[in-house]
Amino acid sequence: MELAIGIMLGMLGLGAGIAMIAGIGPGIGEGNAVASACEAIGRQPESKSAVTSTLIMGCAIAETTGLYALIVAILLIFVAPSSFVDLVKNSVGQ
Repeated sequence: MELAIGIMLGMLGLGAGIAMIAGIGPGIGEGNAVASACEAIGRQPESKSAVTSTLIMGCAIAETTGLYALIVAILLIFVAPSSFVDLVKNSVGQ
């Protein structure tokens, strides 16, 4: 039973690490968005306010992907182990 619990906890940690890989996407996307916004403002400085408001809205939406990944990782690390350990103990009968 200890081996099953150890494997399960290891897989939960691995799942949390894989979930945090999703944090790379918002960073790359927001970097590209800011670069494009700077280029647009450089070409047409009079459109600064429209470009800036659109950029902020886009970055906020893109950031939600990273936040969802963080929430999933936190749940896998702190909440799921106790639930799964109880499930394994109940299925074995201890």
